Amino acid sequence: AEIDLPPQFEIIIVPEAMPQTKPKALNYALHFARGDLVVIFDAEDIPEPDQLRKAAETFAAAPPELVCLQARLTFYNANENWLTRQFTIEYAVLFDLVLPFLASFGLPLPLGGTSNHFRIKALRQLGGWDAHNVTEDADLGIRLARFGWRADVLDSSTFEEANNSFGNWLPQRARWLKGWIQTWFVHMRHPVDLWRQLGPAGFLVFQTLMAGIVVSTIVHPFFLAAIIWALFTGTLLPLEPTSLDTLLTGIGLAVFTSGYAVTLGAGHIALGLRGLGRLRVSVFAMPVYWILISIGGWLAVKQFITHPFHWNKTSHGLSKRGPINVRARRQN
Repeated sequence: AEIDLPPQFEIIIVPEAMPQTKPKALNYALHFARGDLVVIFDAEDIPEPDQLRKAAETFAAAPPELVCLQARLTFYNANENWLTRQFTIEYAVLFDLVLPFLASFGLPLPLGGTSNHFRIKALRQLGGWDAHNVTEDADLGIRLARFGWRADVLDSSTFEEANNSFGNWLPQRARWLKGWIQTWFVHMRHPVDLWRQLGPAGFLVFQTLMAGIVVSTIVHPFFLAAIIWALFTGTLLPLEPTSLDTLLTGIGLAVFTSGYAVTLGAGHIALGLRGLGRLRVSVFAMPVYWILISIGGWLAVKQFITHPFHWNKTSHGLSKRGPINVRARRQN
């Protein structure tokens, strides 16, 4: 309220009440929204200058079942340190590879928390956001798919500030994973209905993203430790293996190595699509980053049990590399 904003801006004060979450604030502000379209930006976001026009033109040319456009998210301080580089690779894989792939087949999209453009009529029909879900974006993406609506990826970027310290990154990651756990439990209350509404492919995508990623995040360090232990003790490749030993070992190693190879390859491709090829050497450090994500996963499980609706706030403005000219960055 202390910022001298142009007259077209209106500051809305949300009454203090539980839950103190972003989606609760969004639901309150939705009552004041006018027009046919609405977009969510975080305060630190730097969307490309023509993003609103692109979204409006896309909606105008699209069928009515397209009710949401997700802009591509990336970071202006991508190369600040090791953590920001890993975070950038992760975002490139999600927003430049995975989400466009899902959208091309009309599958459910776990939306990002910002740069979501909506047809406001559809958003109100959905009832807005789940005020208690700490990843209201992912939940909303699944709900609009259950209604038979579609989301797509907008060819426009929004630049954000990547967390540059582990102490700030960890609570945010725990909140994200906790929210995906919440989303899975909420939508799996009636799994038959979910299957019918999403279809077999959509149901599989939901399970892979909401459950598969969380579970793999939690168990990954244990499988990695088991393989390292087996290598050092010689039990991974026994001198006199039985046929069953050979089969199980082969399957395990194939799954492990192919999983690593596919993920590292995805990082390599996504950085190329994002125009950040200079970061490709950092792809090989991704397995270390996955260990950090596992710590966030276990913290998420703990908080899901003890404080399911608590919103871990993320500090911003910590980067020593200030916002850049996004138009120049896009062209370079």
